[in-house]
Amino acid sequence: MARKVDKRLAICSLLIAVGMVVVVVGVLRGITGKAAENLPQRIEEVQPSVGATNVPNQSRIFVDLIAGYTGELIVDGTYLTTISEDELRDVAPGEQAGEAFTTVFAEGNATLTFQPKDGAPIESLDQGVHTVTVRYWPIVEGPDAARSFSWQFTVV
Repeated sequence: MARKVDKRLAICSLLIAVGMVVVVVGVLRGITGKAAENLPQRIEEVQPSVGATNVPNQSRIFVDLIAGYTGELIVDGTYLTTISEDELRDVAPGEQAGEAFTTVFAEGNATLTFQPKDGAPIESLDQGVHTVTVRYWPIVEGPDAARSFSWQFTVV
């Protein structure tokens, strides 16, 4: 004996199944984390992250390159000279290391860091969208082999 199919139950079941398929496909196709930043192979990390919002105005700008690379930063069109971390530490015994007012390159970590502060070319990051460009190249090849990568973030 055949049972009569409840149309409402069948339609609800079908809608739930379609909804689950949509969620699974969305999760599998979604791009998050490092993949969403779309960083070049030679750049391991940038801070603030690509497209970040609600960034404080005194946030540092940081680029982590792969070993053997160096570079320079340009923030909102302002070129920031790069000095070696070793230059800051090159002081007489008993003296404190110098304070950096521009981009600092740490060769051992292959990182570039700029901290806005009084006396620096950029003392703070104004509210709004900011663009950072990092020019980077292999240390052994020099700036003639430079590539660049730009990203934006928003300061509140």
